[in-house]
Amino acid sequence: MKSIGFLSFGHWTPSAQSATRSASDVLLQSIDLAVAAEELGADGAYFRVHHFAQQLASPFPLLAAVGAKTSRIEIGTGVIDMRYENPLYMVEDAGSADLISRGRLQLGISRGSPEQVIEGWRHFGYAPAEGESDADMGRRHAEVFLDLLDGKGFAQPAPRPMFPNPPGLLRLEPHSAGLRRRIWWGSGANATALWAAQQGMNLQSSTLKADESGEPFHVQQAKQIRLYREAWKAAGHDWEPRVSVSRSIFALMNDRDRAYFGRGDSSDQIGIIGDMRAVFGRSYAAEPDALVKQLREDEAIAEADTLLLTVPNQLGVDYNAHVLDAILTHIAPALGWR
Repeated sequence: MKSIGFLSFGHWTPSAQSATRSASDVLLQSIDLAVAAEELGADGAYFRVHHFAQQLASPFPLLAAVGAKTSRIEIGTGVIDMRYENPLYMVEDAGSADLISRGRLQLGISRGSPEQVIEGWRHFGYAPAEGESDADMGRRHAEVFLDLLDGKGFAQPAPRPMFPNPPGLLRLEPHSAGLRRRIWWGSGANATALWAAQQGMNLQSSTLKADESGEPFHVQQAKQIRLYREAWKAAGHDWEPRVSVSRSIFALMNDRDRAYFGRGDSSDQIGIIGDMRAVFGRSYAAEPDALVKQLREDEAIAEADTLLLTVPNQLGVDYNAHVLDAILTHIAPALGWR
């Protein structure tokens, strides 16, 4: 395991039991948690993106703010729903956030997750072309985005521009060299993992997966990762990709930890997402020695190089910093980190 970061879903609720009672709370605490994670030695701060929900949505202002307040930690998403995105505008936003962070952006994109509203992307002005599904549209937007990140000129300059132009066709600015190799595709099925490899994207294996064999979640996910790596080699890319998995993992260090998470063994769950039978991975919560033993048996963690720890953001920055510190101090070294 080379890299360990956190993944926040960015929930808020006006409940008195929540430390995040507004969007402002979530945004400001997300910045503070990233700063705390960097101080603890974590490698990444990642954020989910959900529209029409009381959760983090438009990611680039937050990513830019985190980039400005930190100096080392990777900053990323898991994932941006490309059905909702204008790829050209997104290239400008992503380039700006990456330059502010001095090249630390790790951008997870995908077709997206189940929605809060019916066909929410239509409210953003997007619709599938004739014969396309919404998933096809998301992948088409992603392909345009990837092409634009290469930084090649494509737009004919005006004959009498307001400002002088460089020679040739113009590209979108600001351009951040190197960002193209730091794009990840969030995949919940073997087929989309293979497509991500062909497109030259890193892989974020999802918190759920199409149940394609009936095997435990971590076994299916490990097989997906191996298929992805084989497809990457077959595609002939000249660089090594990264692969992440995300897990809910809690080291029970004190009575508060046990009160929140010490409810006994967890197991995989089966559910229906749209018309797909999906398997959801278990959570892990145990005393450190037992937790290390359990995690060593997780085949997908062993296959991946990056582990994203899903954090209970509504419990506040201090408690989540404690959760991360416990994992980094008592669990991660036994998994080969650092």
